[in-house]
Amino acid sequence: MSTARPTLAADHREVTGKAVARLRRDGKLPAVVYGNGVESANVTVDAHDFELLRRRSGPNTLVDLAVDGRKSRPVLVHGVQLHPVTRRPLHVDLFLVRMTEELTVDVPLVPTGTAPAIELNGGTLLHVTESVRVRALPDHLPQSIEYAIESLVDFESVIHVGDLTIPADATLLADAGEIVAKVLPPRVEVEEAPVVAEGAEAAEGAEGAEVAEGVGGSSAGGAESDSTDA
Repeated sequence: MSTARPTLAADHREVTGKAVARLRRDGKLPAVVYGNGVESANVTVDAHDFELLRRRSGPNTLVDLAVDGRKSRPVLVHGVQLHPVTRRPLHVDLFLVRMTEELTVDVPLVPTGTAPAIELNGGTLLHVTESVRVRALPDHLPQSIEYAIESLVDFESVIHVGDLTIPADATLLADAGEIVAKVLPPRVEVEEAPVVAEGAEAAEGAEGAEVAEGVGGSSAGGAESDSTDA
């Protein structure tokens, strides 16, 4: 595994609260550096540099952070607050790690290959579990775990967490029986009979009643006429 890590420069920050809006306008991103047994520190990083870092690294990538030009220390990007509309970062939490202490993180699952149940039967892949929890030393944290879906040959086939290949230097903390993925059968469109409106049904019933009354009235009139003639 390569020891080269992405780097990020930060400056100590005195400004807090609503006043940090001015920093954002100047292209600075407010951040906090914290860790176990370490006093938290308010800093700023270059917003453009941080965006490039996000694009080029995974969720569990270690970053060498240098504050005010001092010696860099490894951190994880632990949380990013985003603007609800523009989705631009507003604030960043940087977790200071100790290289000799294991960390517990969520690792994304990535399907690979083609499932016969999709290719031949027109099914849809369902990602029941999109990430699993893993524990490892900071420099051995996996960025993602791939799994092949060729075994999904029909709609009854499933892939479980126990089927995943976990790196030897990481410990899986998820239930082995948990379902990771399966293929759903295609939806069948059922053609329904045309629905007759209640008003139309009532009108048809009324017409039938009027016809019946007309026939009955003619018969009664004929009987009365016959009786009079008699």
